[in-house]
Amino acid sequence: MARNIFNQPPADDNKVASLSPAPARSTKLPGSVGGLRDSLREITANSIRDIEPDQIDMDGLRDRLILEDSSIDELAESIRKHGQQVPIMVRPSDQHDRYRIVYGRRRLAAIRKIGGSVKAIVRTLDDDASLIAQGQENNLRLDPSFIEKSLFIKEMHEAGYKPSIIQDALGLTRQGVSNHRVVIEQLPEELVRMIGPAHGVGRRQWGELAALAKRVQLIDIAKETLGELPIETPSSEKFQAVYAACAKKIKPAVRLAPKGLTTVVKDENGSPLATLAVDGKAIAIKIARKDNPEFGQWLEDRAEATLLQLFDQWQSERDSGS
Repeated sequence: MARNIFNQPPADDNKVASLSPAPARSTKLPGSVGGLRDSLREITANSIRDIEPDQIDMDGLRDRLILEDSSIDELAESIRKHGQQVPIMVRPSDQHDRYRIVYGRRRLAAIRKIGGSVKAIVRTLDDDASLIAQGQENNLRLDPSFIEKSLFIKEMHEAGYKPSIIQDALGLTRQGVSNHRVVIEQLPEELVRMIGPAHGVGRRQWGELAALAKRVQLIDIAKETLGELPIETPSSEKFQAVYAACAKKIKPAVRLAPKGLTTVVKDENGSPLATLAVDGKAIAIKIARKDNPEFGQWLEDRAEATLLQLFDQWQSERDSGS
């Protein structure tokens, strides 16, 4: 289960807004003086402060494909009329009087458009805790799309974060993380960024597009297709247009010279786990006993039950329309 690090004690903005980031730990003072200092540190660590946007660096991993679109303008207008209702979170930078964004990149971008200070919770977090806070807060406020999560997972993996940290950041199981990685590793990142977040487009649809990556020139088709669409076309419609164009290209090739697709499935360490072969007649999963003898035996003992379970899951997802 993901660790929840968002519960903050209530703070009075007027009383704590002028406090600076918590100082480094020093020698503990005796008696009431030491207790007072500890109390001040506790208040400061959880306070909401007014910080100038230019003091905040937009570093860290991006968990959104779009930070500059019409929704940012709408958010900026809302903040201008009603004020900033939800603070962002930052952590102290190595540079004096500067901070690093943890979460709230959209709110920060909106406030930079209209001017003024930004309300922020200042927390001293290491890289792992910062990443978990970023992922959990985004899941709670505006659920990222499937492909945004997939890109975020890819970037976390490439940055060297442990699998347990990645799982906690997005509230996913190990299998859930794997499902995202299988898709994103087959897709050109340029294509994903051209299409955008595509909210409402799930793993199955992105997986079907990924399956075409070895059979058609996805980038070329996407550029041609998207170039004919209005700029304001929603991202989900861009996906559907690109997918339809790719599918149209592949149909004649399938009729004239059908060819099977073979994919090597790898584990989280990049080691070959199995070979997936798909053609017009069958789907075959091959596990080499010499590579994974124990797993091969385990799967052999459970193959029938596992296949029935997958079939039941497919029926359930089909009936629910997912």
